[in-house]
Amino acid sequence: MQKLLTFIFALGILSCGRTLERPENLQAGMIPVNTKTMESEFYNFKLKDLDGKEVDFEQFKGKKILVVNVASKCGYTPQYAALQELHENFGDKIQILAFPANNFGGQEPGSNEEIKEFCSTNYGVTFPVFEKISVKGFDKHPLYRWLSDEKLNGWNNQEPTWNFCKYYINEKGELEKFFPSSVAPLDEDILALVGA
Repeated sequence: MQKLLTFIFALGILSCGRTLERPENLQAGMIPVNTKTMESEFYNFKLKDLDGKEVDFEQFKGKKILVVNVASKCGYTPQYAALQELHENFGDKIQILAFPANNFGGQEPGSNEEIKEFCSTNYGVTFPVFEKISVKGFDKHPLYRWLSDEKLNGWNNQEPTWNFCKYYINEKGELEKFFPSSVAPLDEDILALVGA
């Protein structure tokens, strides 16, 4: 029993640093899980951007989407530049949605106004950045509940492990992949999904 528990714990640690994919995209021979997706659920969300304007996710139907939890004082913060480059070069192929969160190391302490100023001044961000939310814990926003609960999204239980984790949603509104913070926005795996 002790060996089994150790093995399960080790598996959990290993999965935190790896890209996760929908089970049907994995190699043959792996154990499948319930792949039922709730694609309509993603398009039901309505969140406010940094200006307080409500954004209806219905407008993203038929688009590839990269959902990213961001922070202004993180070692990964320079990824804002790569996200902007991805947006400028492939904005017709993929929509970036950024969600500031203060869940990791208190690295997003600013107000929505301060976050907007930071993004604009330092990185010239023109993709949608939303009001600050919680992406994990007891007050986790419903969007991130959907992203990290297999009962809601069909297969994935991985919540963000740090700032700048990325969730890829396909054109049908299905969660397809999770990328940890270490996977850069211009990584070849992300560019392949974009079709670059």
